[in-house]
Amino acid sequence: MRLVCLYIVFIFLAGCTVQQIQQTLGDYLETDELTTEQVTAGLKEALVKGVTTGTSKASSLNGYFGNPKIKIPFPPDVQRVEDKLRSIGLGGEVDKFVETLNRGAEEAAKEAKPIFVEAIKGMTVQDAWGILKGTDNEATQYLKAKTSAQLTAKFQPVIKQALDKTSATKYYGDIISTYNKIPFVDKVNPDLESYATSLALEGLFTLVAEEEREIRANPRARTTELLKKVFAQQD
Repeated sequence: MRLVCLYIVFIFLAGCTVQQIQQTLGDYLETDELTTEQVTAGLKEALVKGVTTGTSKASSLNGYFGNPKIKIPFPPDVQRVEDKLRSIGLGGEVDKFVETLNRGAEEAAKEAKPIFVEAIKGMTVQDAWGILKGTDNEATQYLKAKTSAQLTAKFQPVIKQALDKTSATKYYGDIISTYNKIPFVDKVNPDLESYATSLALEGLFTLVAEEEREIRANPRARTTELLKKVFAQQD
């Protein structure tokens, strides 16, 4: 059937210039439809590229602490602790804790890539075309929805170790202990590890989404033939 169609094309091109023939034949021969497998592989490749770049940025010095988009602040549910400590001249201790908290996230991000890649390779993309034609962070949101629970379970021990290594846990314990000794305040003891894990992962997803948007919008960011072929469908 393809040969018959090609023969018909040659008939219609009989009166065309060489350049017109080459252009038309090129368009015809390059209209191979993408398979679902190719789309799925392309999306996975894009996500692996995204997490590789994202985790590299996050794990660098000031990857979290120096990036306002993902910097982890003092836990907002105990904002009164920060306010009270600053009011009595202990703002420096609060600042030091926030820095060590973000250093912990940066340290943990070094171990995040294989966790993300494992999740990406293991996911089944039933709605691959929907993701491809979706919003500029559709694949990231899909990954987030499908893997957040798994990633949290695997990432929390990593963040705990990183917080201990950067002394964030110690600083936090000292801060809360100091606050709880202040007369007439309600005692607090929030879960630092859960908070840090949640915000650290959220920051990583933010960076992955940025990379996905770049791949979708900028052909130069599509560094392999598969990425070029798959994402060309949305242009």
